[in-house]
Amino acid sequence: MSREAVIAEVCGRILGLGCARPAAVAIDGPDAAGKTTFADALVAPLQTRGVAVVRASVDDFELPRAQRHARGRYSAKGYYRDSFGYAALRALLLDPLASGLSPVLVRTRAFDLASDRPVAAPPVVVPAGGIVLVDGVFLLRPELAGCWDLAIHLEIAEEESTRRALARGGDSLELRRLQEARYLPGHRLYRDEVDPRAAADIVIDNNDLRHPVIVVSR
Repeated sequence: MSREAVIAEVCGRILGLGCARPAAVAIDGPDAAGKTTFADALVAPLQTRGVAVVRASVDDFELPRAQRHARGRYSAKGYYRDSFGYAALRALLLDPLASGLSPVLVRTRAFDLASDRPVAAPPVVVPAGGIVLVDGVFLLRPELAGCWDLAIHLEIAEEESTRRALARGGDSLELRRLQEARYLPGHRLYRDEVDPRAAADIVIDNNDLRHPVIVVSR
């Protein structure tokens, strides 16, 4: 199946949600699974159908470095348990979307990773029938249960995750150590606790970026 066909099918599912209020769509998956690229590719096809689309990422709701690394920089448990501020993500973005109000004001950012400081992002108006696409790791965990109108999970092999991460961030001993000690085992913890393949509405094998495959659609 071509990438374009998969994008079209997922857009069809989103358009078929039929929510009178704004809807929240998760694009979940491990590091370097192509989540941001996939979410971005959904925007234009939805907009051409007259849908207002807002983009957000869990990366803009990280916790301060001291909290993220409290268990150690190379801790898999620290990566899974301590990376993101789910209370802020819900309060500023997801809970307003689920309020039933239309239009609704949301904030798509609460933290700046570069400065390691909270930020006060301006509010964004999401009209009735609007779609908020949120990409990120660990989006189907218990803290966010019930927040998603549609949940998409991208799957890739661990070897491919590492290959892409090294190509993106530059091959180094430090990045390899982070992959092997923190990121990959952190996702194993997530899979063991949540089973995102079972929790998602759509599961996509994204090992081949040009030819993704929808392996589950429920």
